[in-house]
Amino acid sequence: MDCYIGIDLGSTTTKAVYLDAQENIIGRGITNSRSNYDLACQIAREEAEISARFGILKQEILARESSDHSLDVLPWILCKFKLAQHMAQLKSLRHECTTIAERLLTDKKAKYQGALQEIFNRMELEANKLYSPDVSNRSDFFRDLAAVQYINLAEELASKDKDYSFDRLVGIFDSSILKVESQSYAKDFDQYLRFAREEVVKLPEFAKLKTKIETATNKIIDLKFNVINTIGTGYGRQRLPFPKHQIRSEILCHGLGAHAMFPATRTVLDIGGQDTKAIQIDGEGIVTNFQMNDRCAAGCGRYLGYIADEMNMGIQELGPMAMKATTVSKINSTCTVFAGAELRERLSLGERREDILAGLHRAIILRAMSLLARSGGIASEFTFTGGVARNEAAVKALHKLVEENYGKMKINISADSIFTGAVGAALFAKRDTRGDLANVDLGQLRRGAVEE
Repeated sequence: MDCYIGIDLGSTTTKAVYLDAQENIIGRGITNSRSNYDLACQIAREEAEISARFGILKQEILARESSDHSLDVLPWILCKFKLAQHMAQLKSLRHECTTIAERLLTDKKAKYQGALQEIFNRMELEANKLYSPDVSNRSDFFRDLAAVQYINLAEELASKDKDYSFDRLVGIFDSSILKVESQSYAKDFDQYLRFAREEVVKLPEFAKLKTKIETATNKIIDLKFNVINTIGTGYGRQRLPFPKHQIRSEILCHGLGAHAMFPATRTVLDIGGQDTKAIQIDGEGIVTNFQMNDRCAAGCGRYLGYIADEMNMGIQELGPMAMKATTVSKINSTCTVFAGAELRERLSLGERREDILAGLHRAIILRAMSLLARSGGIASEFTFTGGVARNEAAVKALHKLVEENYGKMKINISADSIFTGAVGAALFAKRDTRGDLANVDLGQLRRGAVEE
């Protein structure tokens, strides 16, 4: 099957998108970015291929079975596949933790080895609870899911037995997890899919679909992708293992990606982990003007990450908590470091965390509004992209400030907004092979837009 790939290597996450010959998105993949950018690129691409295979599997099953059960079985197959993948990573994590404990611990070695075995035995027993169609996990990343389980169990053991050091147990995990999440598990795709279908057909409601499921999954296992072209973009694009002609700027890719997702888009705001971009595009998705933030982190996702660390919370918890605010605190500092100091001061004075967080989200969007104004303002339709577009408090602040400054306006926010740059890169990959955009950079300059 012919396909085209776009890779967006961001500072926080790396995204990949597969397009088919008709420019339809057939697969999406995402992973944590890491210092080894080549590896992040590889894993995101593998995750996108898995996503593409499952998308095609859905079509195969629906073509063979028209009952309602055909719709129900797909989430179960995916959950069991993810369970198999999770268990493989858990096995690797157990091995790494045990090896490090054996090497680093000089006292009570046997006792800690026993503690690790107990922790991982319980983690394996609880893994099934993480992967069910009716369970919504707070993260898609193994590191996050494993960390919550491991830390809770380590804390429980340390509280019961003073011979255990909680910090030492957590230190073992921290020393092991990077190596585990840096390994590729895509080579075992066939094994995981076979496990998934065997588990699913054991369920009474799907037993009658056994033959159809086996036929469809065998076809997916045998499927081969023919990658015609790949384009890379993103904060770390210069570290991608691609030749120069396969690299495009974030500005161009986000503009084209936003246009593909919402064709009437004229203004794009992208708030990522390390930078914020205000982009103006024409009716073809070509950039006509843009503005980016400076190197300060206060106007991007890293600002939220800093605040989450200050409050000892997960970054995904900030938005929901800010939504509970009864008033919005006015944050005076626009510097990330000083904002942390102001946060601590306000907490000491008795202000509610919810209200402070609402103010911090508003501060981020205020900085973005300044970029938008310098880029040419907001023209309908307006599209919000990037990881921060998933934060409901940031979205709420954006709606309010846009209405206050520009009036009521349609704001597009896709559930897949974090993939916008990768979508644009994949479109460049597809269209470059036809020569459509071979001279796009010169075209940008002729229109008066300075590429980043």
